[in-house]
Amino acid sequence: MDAPRTSPAPFTGPVPPVPAAPASRARRLASPALWLGSAAAAFAYVGAVDPNEPGHYPVCPLFRITGILCPGCGGLRSAHAFAHGDLITAFGQNALAVIGYFVFAAVMVGWLVRAWRGAPTRRFALPAPYWWALGGVALVFSVVRNLPFGSALAP
Repeated sequence: MDAPRTSPAPFTGPVPPVPAAPASRARRLASPALWLGSAAAAFAYVGAVDPNEPGHYPVCPLFRITGILCPGCGGLRSAHAFAHGDLITAFGQNALAVIGYFVFAAVMVGWLVRAWRGAPTRRFALPAPYWWALGGVALVFSVVRNLPFGSALAP
């Protein structure tokens, strides 16, 4: 007599991952290109519509009500000068904004290079202490530009 046949035990081990199809270069570049295009469009608009002429942009509400310059005051005039290649005037209008333009440019170049090479994109997430430090820098910048000895930072 033959022994009864039993079916083999089902496979219970880990299932090997299916490799994802690599994204095309155009798809990898789409997101950073969209961000760069948006920033370029914003700078083009601010470069074309002069914020130094009244009536084009709203006045800062904090400045209008209290007369205190916020960290963003002078940012549009800074962007206008930056768009026209006048870095000295841009820095004089809002130094913090100009530093932000260069940080943004560095992050974008890094993202574009990684996307072009097909390297995995990094998530840009700063730990909480860095955000607190950035807020502290903005607060100190705001206070100093409103004091008499910091008038060079005022627009």
